[in-house]
Order: sequence, then structure tokens, then C-alpha cells
Amino acid sequence: MNQVQMVNLDIQCAELGRMLAQIDGMEEKMLNAALTVLEEQGPYAMFLFVKARHGKIATPFGDQCTGFLKGMFGTKAGDAKDALEVVKKLAESLDDLLSARDLLRTALAYARYHLKAKEGGSS
Repeated sequence: MNQVQMVNLDIQCAELGRMLAQIDGMEEKMLNAALTVLEEQGPYAMFLFVKARHGKIATPFGDQCTGFLKGMFGTKAGDAKDALEVVKKLAESLDDLLSARDLLRTALAYARYHLKAKEGGSS
């Protein structure tokens, strides 16, 4: 009998959030802006926003998120190396795109918490 391996998505999002918070130059203000764009326009717009407005951290941010999405969605994410291309591939299924958006939203929230903890809890 095959055993299905369960993945705790919340822990996976928390781990991505921790990695995002460790990116040199990452600021809570940038995460808040990216989260707003993600919620209002979606994942593609968020990655484009980060690339346009926060070029210094766009590559590590995109790389971390790309690795995460590929880990979560496997072959559905395609073989693209760029976050924008991965999101385009996931957009072939509305369910996958919405799931990716929700996972990224949770991860960005965790990244904010990790940054706050790193700063000693100041608001």
C-alpha cells in the first residue's frame, strides 16, 4: 500500500518567509508593498513590481520564490528558471494560480514577522 507523504504548507511558507527575510537589503516596507500588489493584482504583478522597484533584491527574491513554487507544484510549474515564467505556467490552471497566490501571501506575512523578530520586535 502506497503511503502519501503529507506536507505542512504553513511550515513551508514559514521557511520561505525566513529565507526572504534573510535577503540582504530586505525591508518590511518592501514586503508590505509586494504583499499589497500580490493581493490586488496577483503573483505576476508582484514579481514584476519587485523587479521594477527593488532591483537589488529582485533576483534573490525571485529565486527563493521560484524554488518554493517548483517545490510545491512540481511539474505544473514547468522548467522555467524565472519567477514570471513559473507564474505564467501556473496560470494555465486557475486553481494552481490561486493556490500559489495564497501560499506566497502567507510566506510574505511570515517574512515580515521574521524581519520584526530580527529587529527585536520593534514595529
